[in-house]
Amino acid sequence: MRYMIRFLWNATRGHHLAPWRSPYLLWRIETYTGVKMHQIGLLEFWEFTWRERKQLWRFLKWTGEMERYANPKARLSS
Repeated sequence: MRYMIRFLWNATRGHHLAPWRSPYLLWRIETYTGVKMHQIGLLEFWEFTWRERKQLWRFLKWTGEMERYANPKARLSS
């Protein structure tokens, strides 16, 4: 869970309280859906998040696995 939160914190850098303004997340949504970044607002962001929640959860679990794989020493000290 720590790695998932860490990814979200890093992905929304500079936009922690307004993740729908994060250029990185907007770019990821654009590449996933084809909707242009400048067309994604608050409602479109939350609609996408709700609609794809299972896939997003799976992605966050995968990022945690990759983080643990990339940094095995961090897992031992935890």
